[in-house]
Parts: sequence; C-alpha cells; structure tokens
Amino acid sequence: MGASPLILSVPFANRVFCYDARTMVLRPSLKFVKLSYVLCLLLAVALGVYIQTASQPVEHAAYGFIIPAILAFFALIRQIQKRLVKLTIMGDRLRFESGLFSKSTRTIELVKVQDVRVDQTLGQRMVGIGNLSLETAGGTSRIEMDGIDQPQAAADHILELARAQRSAPSDPSASHGTP
Repeated sequence: MGASPLILSVPFANRVFCYDARTMVLRPSLKFVKLSYVLCLLLAVALGVYIQTASQPVEHAAYGFIIPAILAFFALIRQIQKRLVKLTIMGDRLRFESGLFSKSTRTIELVKVQDVRVDQTLGQRMVGIGNLSLETAGGTSRIEMDGIDQPQAAADHILELARAQRSAPSDPSASHGTP
C-alpha cells in the first residue's frame, strides 16, 4: 500500500495554497516585471495621446517612443533572468538551478537543511513576495532565491519536509524492534 503524500494547506488572503510534499517548484515572482510592462505601455499611450492632442506639431516626437521600448527591453531581460532560476524539491532532495547557456545546478539532501530564512522589504510585503534563504549543514553552503510568492508558506513547507526526513528512520534496524 502506497503512502499518501504529505499535503500542507496554507491560508493566504482568502485563498488556500496546497503544496504537495513529493514535488514542489519555486520560481521568482514576475509581479514587478508585469508592473514594468504596464508602466511602459502607459508611458507609450501617454506619449501617443500627447502627440495627437498637441496644438502645434512637435518635431521628432515619435522618437520619444524609444524610451518605452528601451524600458520594455530591460523588463524582458529581467523576466528572462527570473525564469531561469528554479528551486525544485523532489522527494528527499532539493535542487537549485540557474543559468541559460552556462547552467549551475546544486543538489542538496533535504535532511541537511538547517535554517530557512525569509526576508521581506516593505514593498515586497505589500505584494506578498519575499526572499528565501536556505542554509545547510556542513559549511558555508547557502541557497538564496529573491522575490518568490508566499515565501513564509514555502519556508514552512521546506522546514516541515526536512523535519519529516530527519524523523523518518533511514534504517529499519534503527527502531530497535519497537512498533
């Protein structure tokens, strides 16, 4: 008989998020990137309205559209950078991947996770994102992910999984015959 997965329910702002213990993927939030796209669009629309409603034609006003285009290009670069970072929990392992052409992958046993820290600025707290920092046993190995959604729920889930891995007997003889 297979064991049912550990499911963690996290209430947040009248919604409930469930994390399946066997597999969990964390990526940085795109909330600020989407906001950048909206601001670029608003800037372009405002510039277009200004050009159309100006009483006298402004020479070379169309060159002003270069500014929203450049800002949108920087937002696109930021979006690509954020999509190339991923933290995956698979069973008893935690894998951190980053990079496009030169990819970096760190795999850590979940049992070795000792400390999970969440840092949030005021702006991040207002939109429900934060920075997650994982510290592992055996040295200075630290994994940091910036700007993930519901960082405290993710941190609690990771700590619960690490605690469950530590308490699970790895050797059947470790129970010393007690049921």
